[in-house]
Formats: sequence, C-alpha cells, structure tokens
Amino acid sequence: MKRLASRFLSTFLNIFKLIIYVGGALVFFYLMGIDNFQVRNLSRTLVVMAVTYVMLTYFLAKIYGGYDIGVRKQRMIFLSLELSMLITDSVTYVMFLIMNTNDANNREFEISSFGYFFLSLLIQTGLILVFTNLGAKLYDSVRPAERVLIISSRASEEEDISKAVATRSRNFDVVDSCRYDAPDIRERIRGVNSVFFYDVPPGERSDLVNYCYKHLRNVYLSPDISDIVGMTAYQMMFGDVLFLAKKFNTMTFEQRFIKRIMDIGISALCLIITAPLSLIAAIAIKSGDGGSVLFKQKRATINGRTFDIYKFRTMKENVENRSASDNDERITKAGRWLRKYRIDELPQLINIIKGDMSLVGPRPEMLENVSEYEKELPEFKYRLRMKAGLTGLAQVMGRYNTSSRDKLILDLIYIEDFSIMADIRILFRTVIVLFKAEDSTKGF
Repeated sequence: MKRLASRFLSTFLNIFKLIIYVGGALVFFYLMGIDNFQVRNLSRTLVVMAVTYVMLTYFLAKIYGGYDIGVRKQRMIFLSLELSMLITDSVTYVMFLIMNTNDANNREFEISSFGYFFLSLLIQTGLILVFTNLGAKLYDSVRPAERVLIISSRASEEEDISKAVATRSRNFDVVDSCRYDAPDIRERIRGVNSVFFYDVPPGERSDLVNYCYKHLRNVYLSPDISDIVGMTAYQMMFGDVLFLAKKFNTMTFEQRFIKRIMDIGISALCLIITAPLSLIAAIAIKSGDGGSVLFKQKRATINGRTFDIYKFRTMKENVENRSASDNDERITKAGRWLRKYRIDELPQLINIIKGDMSLVGPRPEMLENVSEYEKELPEFKYRLRMKAGLTGLAQVMGRYNTSSRDKLILDLIYIEDFSIMADIRILFRTVIVLFKAEDSTKGF
C-alpha cells in the first residue's frame, strides 16, 4: 500500500489540491445562491463573480504560493491558502453586492447574505485545514526524510546551517557536516541522499556539484554573486551557441514613476487606516515610561545617502545604540509587543511619502552596521543601488535576524530582477510576515 501511495503521490496531492480549490469555489457559490436567484442561474452577475473568483485565485496562488506540500512548511501553506481564499471570497462578495444594486433587486447599496458569506469562509477553512494536514501526513509517510550532508567554508557555519535545515526535520535529516576541503568528502557525499552547499568557493563547489550529479545526489545551493547573475539572466542564441545574458540597467523612467505613485498612494492610505493603531501604540509608549513616542536614527539609502528614519520607540531612552538581541533588557514592555507585530515600523510611512524610502526595497541599515558588514562582505554596498524600503524580499523570505550574507543575497536578487509586478507580489506577501512572530524582537 505504501509503495502504491509513493508511486501515485503527486496524483493524490493534485486531487487534494483540486478539492480545496474547486470545493471551496462550489461552497461559496452554492451558499451565496441560496437567497440569490441571479447566482443560482446563468446571469451577468454569476459570470462577473465567476471570472473575478477564478482570476483572483490564479493571481493569489502566484503571489502566495499554492498547495506545495513538501516544499514549504505545512503552517505556511495553510496560512497562504487561507489568506488567498479570504481575499478571493471578500472581493467576489463585494462584487456581488455591487452587481446586486439595481432596480430589480436593491435600489441602494446594502449588505446582504453576509451570514452565508461567513459560513462559506468557515467551511473553506475546514477544507484547507483537513487536506493540508492530510497531504502533509501522506507526503511524510511515503517520502522518508532525506539524509543530508552540509558542506561549508567554516565550522561555525555548519552549526548555523544545520539548525536552519533542522527546522524542516520532517523532510531533512542532517547526518553529517564538513568543510569543502575535507579529505574524505567524496565518500561522505556517497553516504547521503542530499548535499547542502553554503558559502563554498566557486571552483571547489563546481567540482563537488559535478560529483553529486554523477552519483545522483540531490543538491541544494546557497547562491553567491555569480549565481545571482545567472538566476536573473535571459537566454540568447548566437548561431547555435547558447549564452546567458545579463544587462545591468537602472530602472526606466516609467518604472520610477509608477513606483513613486504607488509609494505615495499606498502609504497615505495605510496611514489613514492604521491611525487608530498608531494612537494606541503612542499611548502605550507614553504611559510606559513617559518618554518620547518616536525614535529617530540615521540610516543609509540609495547611493549611500543618509536620512532620519522614524519608528515608534521600543527601547528605553539614552541606552547604547546597537541592534537588538534575544531578551534584550533595553526593550520596553510595550516595545516587545510593537516589535512582535512590526507596529513600530508604521511611522516609516512618513519617510516613504517624503521620498526617503520606498515601500519595497532593501532595508535601510544603521550606519554602524553598514561599516561593519562591508568589512566582512565588500559586496554589501551593492544594496545601495536602490532606494531603501519598508519591506523587501529579504523580509518576506527571511527572518527578522537573518544573517547579513543571506539578506544581502536576497536584496541583490530583488535589485537585479526588479519589476513593478515583483513589488506587488512582495507587498501582498508582507501580510504573511505578520503571522511569523519568531525572532521578531531581534534587530538586524
């Protein structure tokens, strides 16, 4: 039975995915049609709602990821599907209310069938929960954890990468680790299913990857600068010779214009929507120790230009100016809550409207940190090729305290593969970050 399940694993997972997406849609439209004949029958309202639902489902699956069991953690798959379904249902429901406002139904806009809308969300949540859990259990039962060897440049990195891989212990079992120049490294490779390469010199890594390819060992590469060039390049044929082409251009005038309009419009809207939350944060800070509400600090942005960044104060006043760490005594009681849910970042919307920052871009770093990181990573200055951002690829893909090297790689991928659509994807995915409370009190 287990052998049969392993053979048809992808088929079972596709069936589960179909149940979630198609079943969720059928539940929504069936319940909405109970009190509304125009949803039960073929009509303009039904067609508009169906087109809206399908387009949003496809669009949000591209942004948040879909039912990718075995690729992401089960919790993140559930959150992604749940958020996608919530947005899709809500927008389609609003579309229904708009279409339902006419002479034949409601002469004025009014909320109707909200109970059925809410019930559909509950049932869809149940579907997502059941089949995400079922898919994960099936995958784990027929796909044993890969035996992993970690190869790195320094012994200190081996422990860090082992801990990172261990967060996916159901899929990966770290059984060995070593430096890339270990004398018995090829024998170690043959003793595992998968090999993780982290910060290994390009020449040595290329030889070892070829060896893995020869012996059919799975390969996981942590990219470096040269890899980023290849990842963001496009293919060109010269005669019958294939080249990967990468042209290093700045943003076009149209991209800069659209990005700036998005920055101003979205930031102004967010300031209005979050005004009550900001007021609560200000009261909590002031009542805590009576100190100032806002905190200003010099940060670096495009071309090394400095500016004063605004944040809600989360630390005691007149303390040492350095990045936060675990159980940092400088963080106030209110500050821990503000940091946990990223509420301390809200005043940066003012920086965005002023033009100091953008909504999306590399995070603006403390000047002291920039100097320190550039000593170890000279490439760190490449992040300053684009205006600093409130959120970015490093924030939605990494953690609050992701290492400087790994954040650099993610920021450079964003810069070299920039597009307005990429900004939109990152803005949508930033919502998921609010549910990732781990390491939220640490500062990079």
